[in-house]
Amino acid sequence: MRRILVVGGGYAGFYTAWRLEKKLRRDEAEVVVIDPRPYMTYQPFLPEVVAGSVEARHAAVSLRRNLRRTKIVAGMVTGISHADKTVTIHPSQGPDYTMTYDVIAVTAGAVTRTFDVPGVAERAIGMKHVEEAVAIRDRLLTAFDEAAGLEPGPARRRLLTITFVGGGFSGVEGCAELLSLATALVKKYPELSEGDLAFHLVEATGRILPEVSDKPGEWVVRMFERRGAVVHLNTTMVSADDGHVVLSDGSEFDSELIVWTAGNAATRLLKNHTDLPHTARGLVQVRADLRIGTEDEIVPDAWAAGDDAAVPDLSAESPTGYTVPNAQNAVRQGKLLAKNLKRSLRGKEPKNYVHHSLGAIATLGLGTGIFQYRGLVIKGVLAWLMHRGYHVLAVPTWDRKVRVFLVWVASFFYGRDIVSLASVQSPREAFQSAAGVTKADERAGEKVEEKLSVTHPG
Repeated sequence: MRRILVVGGGYAGFYTAWRLEKKLRRDEAEVVVIDPRPYMTYQPFLPEVVAGSVEARHAAVSLRRNLRRTKIVAGMVTGISHADKTVTIHPSQGPDYTMTYDVIAVTAGAVTRTFDVPGVAERAIGMKHVEEAVAIRDRLLTAFDEAAGLEPGPARRRLLTITFVGGGFSGVEGCAELLSLATALVKKYPELSEGDLAFHLVEATGRILPEVSDKPGEWVVRMFERRGAVVHLNTTMVSADDGHVVLSDGSEFDSELIVWTAGNAATRLLKNHTDLPHTARGLVQVRADLRIGTEDEIVPDAWAAGDDAAVPDLSAESPTGYTVPNAQNAVRQGKLLAKNLKRSLRGKEPKNYVHHSLGAIATLGLGTGIFQYRGLVIKGVLAWLMHRGYHVLAVPTWDRKVRVFLVWVASFFYGRDIVSLASVQSPREAFQSAAGVTKADERAGEKVEEKLSVTHPG
C-alpha cells in the first residue's frame, strides 16, 4: 500500500485523516499522522475555556479515539526531504529517526508570532493551545485569591491588571471573555470592587477585528470601554520586563498577566528544514487544488492545507491573494484535501478550493456577541446564541458536541466553576513539602545529577 504521511494533527490534518478513513478502502493506502500532541484543539472554544464556560478537555479532540484506522506517531517532524521522500521525526522519548512516505500532506499549522520585545518571552503567555487557556484562567482566579488578602495599593493593582496584545479574534474574544469572568468574580469577593480591575487591549493598527467592517469594530471598542477596559489602538508594546508594561502611546503600568495573541507565523520547519517550495513568509507554496507548487510547476506527491499553506483565494474579486488562515478555511481545506487525495490515487484530477465566507462571528463575554455577513450585522444576545449554536454543531464528533452542550446547560443553572487548579502546574510541591524537601534541596539534587551526567555520560 502507498503511505500517505500527514504532518500535523490540527484542523486541516485531523479532517484530512478523518475523511480519508471514510473515503479510502482499507487496502488502498496507509495513513500516518505525526503530531507531538495526542489531540486536535478546537481553537474557537479557547476563549470560553479561558472564561470557564467550556471544560478544557472538551475543546480537545482525541486523535487515537477518532482516527481508528490511522497510525498516530507522537513526535515532531523536524525535517522534510521530498527528494528522497523521507521525514525526520523527533519523538517525545528516544533518539530522532526517519520515516519514508509515498505521498505527503503538510498541515503543520502555524505558531504564535512573536517580536523581540524585552520581557515578553519571560512574562507573556500565548492562547493557541488548551494548556495556555487553562493557565490564563487559573492565573486570574489565583490573582483574585491573592489580591483579596492585600490592602489597596500597587501590589493588589498589579495582580488585577491584565494585558492582551493583539486585536484579532483571539485577542478580542479572549479579553472579552476573561473580563466577563473577572466582573462576575468581583461579586464573590467583598474585599474587592470592579474599580480594582484593569484590562488593557493593545493593537498595533487603528482598528480591532479586521474581519468585520469599521462600524461593528468601533461598537466592540465602545463595548470594552463601557465595561471599564482600555483599548490602545495604533499602539505597540515596547517592553514588559518583570511585568512592567511600557506602551508606545506612553502608557506604563504593572501587569501580572500578559496574554500574547499578535497573530500567527510559519513554523521553523517550513522556513529552514524542507526542500519544498515556500513563500518569503515561510508558507508552503500551494496551488488552488492544494498540490504544492505553482501554476507552471507541480511538485509530485506533495500536498498542503491549513495555516501553513499559501492557498490562492479564488473567491476574491481579484484572486491574487491567499486564503485567510482561520478555522473555516482549515476545516474545509482538510476535507477537500482528503477528497483530492482519493481522486489522485484513483487517477482523477483534483478540484480547486473555492470557499465563500459564511461571515464573521465572535463571543464577547457571557450573553454578548457580534456577527457580520456582508452588510448584515447582529449584536448582543442573539449573536452570542448564534456563536454557541454554530460552534457546538461545528466541533467534530458527537461526543464533544454533547459534552460541551451539557456543560453550558449546567452553567446556566449553577454558574461557571471558579475553582483555580493552578497547582497542577507544579504537582509535586505538596508531596515535597510533606517530605521536607525544599526548592533549594531540589536544585542541589539537579546540579549533582547534571555533574554526574557530564562526568559519566550515558
